[in-house]
Amino acid sequence: MEFFKYTKTFNFMGKSKAAMVLSIVLVLASFALLMTKGLNYGVDFAGGTIVQVKYDTPAPIDDMREKLKSNKLFDGASITEFGAVDEVVIRMKSTTGSVTVDIGDITRAALKGTGNFEIRRVDIVGPKVGSELKEKGIMSLILAIIGILIYVAFRFEWRFAVASIVALIHDVSIALGAITLVGLDVNLDVLAALLTILGYSLNDTIIVFDRIRESVTNSKKTDLTDIINESVTRTLARTTLTSLTTFFVVFTLFMFGGEIIHSFAFTLLVGVVVGTYSSIFVASPILLLFGFDVKGYHVKLSNKVKREVEKQRMRDQFESGVM
Repeated sequence: MEFFKYTKTFNFMGKSKAAMVLSIVLVLASFALLMTKGLNYGVDFAGGTIVQVKYDTPAPIDDMREKLKSNKLFDGASITEFGAVDEVVIRMKSTTGSVTVDIGDITRAALKGTGNFEIRRVDIVGPKVGSELKEKGIMSLILAIIGILIYVAFRFEWRFAVASIVALIHDVSIALGAITLVGLDVNLDVLAALLTILGYSLNDTIIVFDRIRESVTNSKKTDLTDIINESVTRTLARTTLTSLTTFFVVFTLFMFGGEIIHSFAFTLLVGVVVGTYSSIFVASPILLLFGFDVKGYHVKLSNKVKREVEKQRMRDQFESGVM
């Protein structure tokens, strides 16, 4: 299926300056949110306890708060609805500190008299484990970016590698800004979504870069702006189909997947939109900014071919006994 037939080249780079201004504003706004409001670390990273409670009728949240005040374990606990009025989540920064104590039984006793309910889930993460998870999560993001830098630099050229890394940092920064803006808990699900964004955005960027490299190699044009416009136009149908199908699937998860997957789906929604945008309006213009030399690249390819021919000639002479 082809939405865009290759009959006209769109001037994407003509809009690159406005797009870069927009990107800079969004990234700076994200950094401002991260420094002022900060990330809201969930139990996975901050440590604590989560208890999910389901009632037969709408949960009496005010009555629950009054009942929980009688136990110091629940000091500072927050009670919020979890996808429906009859289901709530109790979040505490504290833990029982003992594996022999069942926090579910303690909660059940504390809420006695508030109605018919069942304890559906109890998650406990110690502060030390949460800190280790946070450190390893950050390290996984850093290692992923370093690995991508090495891979792209090896497959293409250092300018392509730097451009792709800038685009990835752009995508992750805006995604974190959106998470901070809406106040989502940053947990392992969000970390998984961020790593997925890295892979999705890189795949989009590599498709565009591969077409740019192909055009630079085979085209007689020497103007990089024209080559990028032509390459992005030729990948537009693929980009549109991939982005829309991914977006609709993730949007369905966001709308109907429930609270369990809400954070993951929201992060991916932002990532799909921003990742598609950055592969066209962030990664490609950076090649122009770094002054990628098309003529120099042609000379480099020509010299490489000459070296291969010379190696083959010497190999043939050696095999025939003529040196």
